[in-house]
Amino acid sequence: MLEVRKICKSYGKKQVLQDLSFAIQSGEVYGLLGPNGAGKTTTISILCGLIQADRGDVLMHGQNAQNSGRTMRSLIGVAPQENIFYKSLTCTENLHFFGQLYGLNRATCQKQAQHCLELVGLADRAQSIAEKLSGGMQRRLSMAIALVHQPQLVILDEPTTGLDLEARYEIWEVIRNLRRQDTAILLTTHLLDEAERLCQRIGIIKQGKLLAEGTLDELRSYVPAKEIATICTPTEDLAIARAIELGFSYRHYGRELAFWLPQVLELKEILERFDGIKIDSITRQPVRLENIYVEVTQGVPSALAAGDLKL
Repeated sequence: MLEVRKICKSYGKKQVLQDLSFAIQSGEVYGLLGPNGAGKTTTISILCGLIQADRGDVLMHGQNAQNSGRTMRSLIGVAPQENIFYKSLTCTENLHFFGQLYGLNRATCQKQAQHCLELVGLADRAQSIAEKLSGGMQRRLSMAIALVHQPQLVILDEPTTGLDLEARYEIWEVIRNLRRQDTAILLTTHLLDEAERLCQRIGIIKQGKLLAEGTLDELRSYVPAKEIATICTPTEDLAIARAIELGFSYRHYGRELAFWLPQVLELKEILERFDGIKIDSITRQPVRLENIYVEVTQGVPSALAAGDLKL
């Protein structure tokens, strides 16, 4: 549905996007991940028609969207990091106002306001003043506003930042409901567990370049391990030396020492391999998106051989 082809953008001598390409299908949640300054905001601005790419194409259903900004805006809904609504208006009044900005007539605004509030779980708050809603409800209202004109692509920029766990779960369910309705969703987030749970495919960018893309299973190829064992030991040097003998790669994640296991081992089997080395605790976990993200964004070469990454 959406296809971004080799877009480039520079501000003066600073190149922000470098031949960035990706595509999003209907009914798909695509996660665009990257550190601050990676180019995510610039990408969103180009998709929304707020700025023009220096080179490259943005296609919606095969049509060049950059040459038809008005059409593009009618196909895209955006819920930015900051909530977009008038605090003194009710939820319904906000939706009517923004619906009219998109050219909807009064009857359509009324119908869409009710539908969108139901979709985000705010039907019982239709007449509530926006500023009196909880933080999670305000985020859901922003999402309803992004949906009022029935867009085919919805951009959610850090939708759960600053929310408590319960509110995050509520937003996640809204996103899942949108996907069930065959809406294409572009999600940016710094919460990697959020991307792991919600996204069918993920693109990781840094300095405007797409470094990796695929499903979570496909991205696991960047961490050639079946399991990761995090070990707490007073003799790290001895543990690392033993790991190298065993052919295990290792990483430091903060102060944690982690070993990449080429096969899933029982706790007893791990302890046997580190026999003679004092180990205070061991935590086992599957390869997670956070491990992949660190490996990709830190520019670590293939870890088939033992190596060390300190963060």
